Amino acid sequence: MNQKLRKLVQQLGEAIHESVSESPQIAGVVADIRRQGFEVMLMLEATIGLNEAEEQPRGALQAPGADHDESEAEAQGTFTAQDLHFLKSLRISIAGEAQDAEGS
Repeated sequence: MNQKLRKLVQQLGEAIHESVSESPQIAGVVADIRRQGFEVMLMLEATIGLNEAEEQPRGALQAPGADHDESEAEAQGTFTAQDLHFLKSLRISIAGEAQDAEGS
């Protein structure tokens, strides 16, 4: 795994951790459990799988406003439908993609 990809996967892990630790819903449930007289220790394990992306049609799932040049697409980042589904399952939305994904 190259350094750039390794850093991106690390950033994804940090984003997931931050989402969970800042979730008002999770904080509320933990508070309810504590009121019942229990201490809570929450440990989550995330498995991040990476597959080489199949070539997408030009412009497929690109960030809005991104140049359609392939090197620019790589710099901007593209997401497959599987990527979007996985992120949505974690309640992570991607700016510009959330509206597109909801329509499908």
